[in-house]
Amino acid sequence: MVKSMREFFKARIQSVMQADDEAISDRTLQLATAALLIEMTHADFHVTSDEKNAVKRALQKAFDLSTHETNELVTLAEQEVKEASSLYQFTDLIDKNFSLEKKKKVVAMLWRVAFADDHKDMHEEYLVRKIADLIHVSHKDFIYARHVVEEEIDSRSG
Repeated sequence: MVKSMREFFKARIQSVMQADDEAISDRTLQLATAALLIEMTHADFHVTSDEKNAVKRALQKAFDLSTHETNELVTLAEQEVKEASSLYQFTDLIDKNFSLEKKKKVVAMLWRVAFADDHKDMHEEYLVRKIADLIHVSHKDFIYARHVVEEEIDSRSG
């Protein structure tokens, strides 16, 4: 079943990249978002269980998914990331189909994953900045999202 879902999403993403006027499904956008979050877990070259859990929590909350749906989405996203040659196929979908507010939420989700292991690596910050640029989120909003996430972390630990 996962293989058939992966094939569906892969075909869907490729057809979307070729036909800009075609309606984009919510599941395709969820997959693109999940793939970016998975990329974030790899940014510092050390994937932790805290980061994986942060990805799942972010996806569940953002898209109101069940645990089963979240696990399937993460599995598909991991495969997409392995096969992707760049971030563009994911960022382009998000840039063209998400409102500015949703894009800002994606940036905040990326920060939550980056901070999940209680350490922000320079590679992680670079990747958040790069993705923010590619989805046209301003530097001001990039910084604001970081501060919001840092305050969330401080309020939980203090």
